[in-house]
Amino acid sequence: MMVHTFTALGQYLAADVNSGAVHVLDKLTYDLLTLIGEGPIGEGRIPQTLVEQLSQYAPGELEEGWQELRVLQNAGLLFTTDDYLDPEAAMALPKAAVVKALCLHVSHDCNLRCRYCFASTGDFGTGHRMTMDFETAKKAIDWVVAKSGKRRNIEIDFFGGEPLMAMDTVKRTVEYARSLEKENDKVFRFTITTNGILLDDETIDYINREMSNVVLSLDGRQETNDRMRPTVNGKGSYEVIVPKFQKLVAGRGTKDYYVRGTFTRESLDFAQDVLHMGDLGFRHVSVEPCSGPADDPFAIREEDLRRVEEEYETLARLLRDREDINFFHFNVDLAQGPCVIKRLRGCGAGCEYVAITPDGDIYPCHQFVGKEEFRMGSVHDGSFDMEISGQFAQQNVYTRPACRECWARFYCSGGCSASNLLVNGDIISSNEVACAMERKRLECAIALNAIAAGMGTQEYTECNNTECNRRNR
Repeated sequence: MMVHTFTALGQYLAADVNSGAVHVLDKLTYDLLTLIGEGPIGEGRIPQTLVEQLSQYAPGELEEGWQELRVLQNAGLLFTTDDYLDPEAAMALPKAAVVKALCLHVSHDCNLRCRYCFASTGDFGTGHRMTMDFETAKKAIDWVVAKSGKRRNIEIDFFGGEPLMAMDTVKRTVEYARSLEKENDKVFRFTITTNGILLDDETIDYINREMSNVVLSLDGRQETNDRMRPTVNGKGSYEVIVPKFQKLVAGRGTKDYYVRGTFTRESLDFAQDVLHMGDLGFRHVSVEPCSGPADDPFAIREEDLRRVEEEYETLARLLRDREDINFFHFNVDLAQGPCVIKRLRGCGAGCEYVAITPDGDIYPCHQFVGKEEFRMGSVHDGSFDMEISGQFAQQNVYTRPACRECWARFYCSGGCSASNLLVNGDIISSNEVACAMERKRLECAIALNAIAAGMGTQEYTECNNTECNRRNR
């Protein structure tokens, strides 16, 4: 049983972890629920010890609040048990699943020299800059068609480095994949991630026609972006890419896109970067924290957390009145929509999703590329290390010790294995700095959902998988 009580954006809130119910409370009920702790709420009248601890309230009001909380508990919306899946069964989840998504590294080269780049400015630490030839890309497509089993929908993300440096391979790969769809009963969905330097009218038209999603790299304000994302010759990239991004987005229609940035220890006022991107006309925005080991000069550290958490709340307050900005990390499904396995296991790296390098090597995801101990095989010989795949498939909110005690586990699904490895040296131990930021983002997201639903501090909501009810107190 676990109930998380917190305040955000002037709201008193409680999240019942196992049912997914979220409640907006008044101050009295919030204080009472916080003191109750892990629960459950017993039968009968409120215990005298609680009345004494909350002596600022009248006993009759406390009794009413106690009984209201007990009604929620009896309705299965408070202090519920974990009935998603037996933990022992979750620890024995299938060791491998069909592969349904590829991160296709068509380029291990880049025309920017981003100071925080996890890919060592494009070559992933190999010292060898290269692009993927079509024959390797073709084998990668054949490989995923075979590995996807009866799965119909397949995701391909063209990645780098900078994938526009291998645009011929991108185009030929899309054409080849489309030629296989009917015969193999598959549907390919393509995404491309680009820094925008090489965008021209022809490439923009192609991306908007063929790519279901596009990720556009921009860190926000010109001074923020150009400090971290210079070109090879040391000049800023903002003035080059922003007009191109605006033109591309104007032609997207209803197709998906995200303008994606990174904030570092040098740009902890990232709320202003999010607003700036909105002012540029970009509705869909994601700004991610820089992650790295203790000696990384740009990675967010424990001593930065209070400032970062304050900034997330600042951003949430600013976005209450900005319907033109959809901030990725404030999107949360209070009905916990994804399937139970997705909520337990997360992104599927290493089992449902893998990365393919320009020379055809297979890794669990793009952030493991270059770490030889995680090389899983090659599309050239069809090899695939099931032991490594099984290690990743076993990672879930029950096998990661810190997750078992975390209220946010069914929202974040256990966090990022690559981030864990980068900070702690293994894929199991949670990156606590990243976890703290995730929890704060979720609190802000839940509060924004409550405000958007029109619920005030004198009301509460009961949200579960099928309905959302509201009642005035």
